[in-house]
Amino acid sequence: MRLWNVVALAALSSPLFSVAQAEEPGKSGKPLRAGIIGLDTSHATAFTALLNDPKTEGELAGVRIVAAYPGGSADIPSSRDRVAGYTKELREKHGVEIVDSIEALLDKVDVVLLESVDGRPHLSQARPVFAAKKPVFIDKPVAGTLADAIAIYELAKESGTPVFSSSSLRYSPGIAAMRTGGKVGEVVGCDAYGPCELEEHHPDLYWYGIHGVETLFTIMGPGCESVSRIQTPGGELAAGVWKGGRIGTFRGLRQGVHDYGATVFGTKGIAPSGGYAGYQPLVVEICKFFKTGKPPVSAEETIEIFAFMEAADESKRQGGKPVALETVIAKARTELAARPK
Repeated sequence: MRLWNVVALAALSSPLFSVAQAEEPGKSGKPLRAGIIGLDTSHATAFTALLNDPKTEGELAGVRIVAAYPGGSADIPSSRDRVAGYTKELREKHGVEIVDSIEALLDKVDVVLLESVDGRPHLSQARPVFAAKKPVFIDKPVAGTLADAIAIYELAKESGTPVFSSSSLRYSPGIAAMRTGGKVGEVVGCDAYGPCELEEHHPDLYWYGIHGVETLFTIMGPGCESVSRIQTPGGELAAGVWKGGRIGTFRGLRQGVHDYGATVFGTKGIAPSGGYAGYQPLVVEICKFFKTGKPPVSAEETIEIFAFMEAADESKRQGGKPVALETVIAKARTELAARPK
């Protein structure tokens, strides 16, 4: 069975996901009112600074952060210890109203950015957003497990709510340009790299490796069939085999210089992709999404990215043996089916 048939989520990226609430506010000429769930990441303040700048122009001028729900995870210090400072900055520097519940937030906004740094609560935090049919961008990682990631996209489909998730690395110009080959021609392989710090509550690559894995998929596209993994204290190497025999790798860095990028192999040449280019390119795409209701990254591709990382974990458990993405997706869907309704 092909991976696409197992996932069965292609309809999520169709024009049918363009819903009235993503378009109606813009018809008045006023910016869309955006709300943030989760003030435990620098993304919350960085995105707000871009969108609420009175001098902002173009796509960014069409969305404004008006309200936020702080959230936070007590068992992750990098979440717990940052909520108060980021909440104060949004309230005092950017004039954002701070509310005490997601439901209160949804009454005040047209669109939502789910920014909680911890992927585990994303499913529960997204449920009321889907019930309210508010288009939502879910920051990385989209969820804390593959089963939850699939559940999020299934709920989005059932409710008819536009949703997408992405690392900012996907839209760095040098990386994005490699998707279509450019000077290297058709892409036949890619070696992506990036920092890969681990967090005990998340599968190994979900926490920070997601950036480098998304770089890999941005350049290679979907179609990965199996993954093999090597891990040492200093780093990771996950090698994927794509349909047709193309090979793509992710090197996770924990020693030496930490940077982002890729070496891309093509039919016409070999070239570096270029690295991280800041948050603005991603925020521009988020704004386009909010205005059109059309996800720029398909559900299929995002699910495949998380299946790649889950298969890498399973490969580690099996001593580096290749693990098919289909098997981890099937296991996750079985887990979902067994959950109480």
